[in-house]
Amino acid sequence: MLARTVEPLEYYRRFLKENCRPDGRELGEFRTTTVNIGSISTADGSALVKLGNTTVICGIKAEFAAPPADAPDKGYVVPNVDLPPLCSSRFRSGPPGEEAQVASQFIADVIENSQIIQKEDLCITQGKLVWVLYCDLICLDYDGNILDACTFALLAALKDVQLPEVTINEETALAEVNLKKKSHLDIKTHPVATSFAIFDDTLLIVDPTGEEEHLATGTLTVVMDEEGRLCCLHKPGRFHLRPQDMQVDVHRSVSVRKAHGEGHTIYLKKLSGVLLLPQIPYFCIVLCCLSVVLKLWHVSLSLIKI
Repeated sequence: MLARTVEPLEYYRRFLKENCRPDGRELGEFRTTTVNIGSISTADGSALVKLGNTTVICGIKAEFAAPPADAPDKGYVVPNVDLPPLCSSRFRSGPPGEEAQVASQFIADVIENSQIIQKEDLCITQGKLVWVLYCDLICLDYDGNILDACTFALLAALKDVQLPEVTINEETALAEVNLKKKSHLDIKTHPVATSFAIFDDTLLIVDPTGEEEHLATGTLTVVMDEEGRLCCLHKPGRFHLRPQDMQVDVHRSVSVRKAHGEGHTIYLKKLSGVLLLPQIPYFCIVLCCLSVVLKLWHVSLSLIKI
């Protein structure tokens, strides 16, 4: 314990050399994930996600708004990530910090690039009235990998949303809401975020804890949908990592999952409204596709240098 306090990086390196981590996980092993749907009774949609100790709650509120002038048939999806002092001592009260702003922009990019819902589906009357979905994501307990948890919480909360039927009264030109007739959103894709912490510019470990993120050279987050399409690639900082090194560790993670016999299908065990996902199998697909992404990323970097 003293070595972990005095020289935490060297302490971790001793474990990483043995292809394991201090918490007992292997390098390509995810923490247990639990999802509770409908956690906030006053919200139009909500979900509570626990990724290890990291806990994020997402509440969605639907309101009326005028459509944008350049897109009269589209509604809005407005995400906001809040990292309050409650979740970790590393965050301070006041205006959103840089990490919260980056997380909010990341979620906005995921929504836009994955086309998780068609904004045209949020249109009530073209040019006059649309739905705006305010998606508030609050971290209740921070222990690393906030982007994966937020992406998962957002998707689960969107699947919980039910919007009432709305008609426009021709005589009064006012909106009339029928709360007895509601319908779920049409979820088009199911984006999944997979984050890695990078040690010594060569070694990748999946689903990093807060301590691992702090000690790592950098982090990398890849978002892909169930069809294997790339939705978002997030690599903050200026650390350098050779693509061939990344591919080796990605394939190592895939090998570990195959060795555990998890297969290539998605399974969700539903129990009393709680979804338990100890090891999400289609992360294998994400990891497999990451090697292709890295090659494209390497080519893009070469073109930029030219």
